[in-house]
Amino acid sequence: MATEATNGAALAEHSVTFMALKPQVFVEASKVNDAVAFYKAAFGAEEVNRVTHPKRKADQELPLLISAEIKLGSSTILISDVADDSTAPVKATSTGLVFCLETEDIDASVEKAVKAGAVAESEVTEGEGACCGGRVGKVKDPYGIVWLICTPAKKCGDVEA
Repeated sequence: MATEATNGAALAEHSVTFMALKPQVFVEASKVNDAVAFYKAAFGAEEVNRVTHPKRKADQELPLLISAEIKLGSSTILISDVADDSTAPVKATSTGLVFCLETEDIDASVEKAVKAGAVAESEVTEGEGACCGGRVGKVKDPYGIVWLICTPAKKCGDVEA
């Protein structure tokens, strides 16, 4: 909970509730539409919304993509153009991000991602070397994002102390 103070006097506590967390991935302008198509082909994402700005990038004929909202399972990710204007939250792409997708069919999921253009970063790992003690495959998409494709995480009741 948040508490605010004015002139040293504490105000009543105010509860803040978030409705969702939507990671936003920034991709070079010339590749942003390809990125959306890749996530659809590789991971079965569904595009649910697209917001563009009529302003065109200097070296592009396409409008600036403010965000393409895609659904992966029950999660939402925003895919956006890297913009170099003063209102953009980032000015360049980065790779300090890893997504973890949960599925029961690791091998088929890694294979599908690779066929769509991802690069397998390692062999599928199982047991102690894998996240959550299950199976995990690791791919890097054409835009530098690392995706761990894992068996569903064990519930707290399933984990031995």
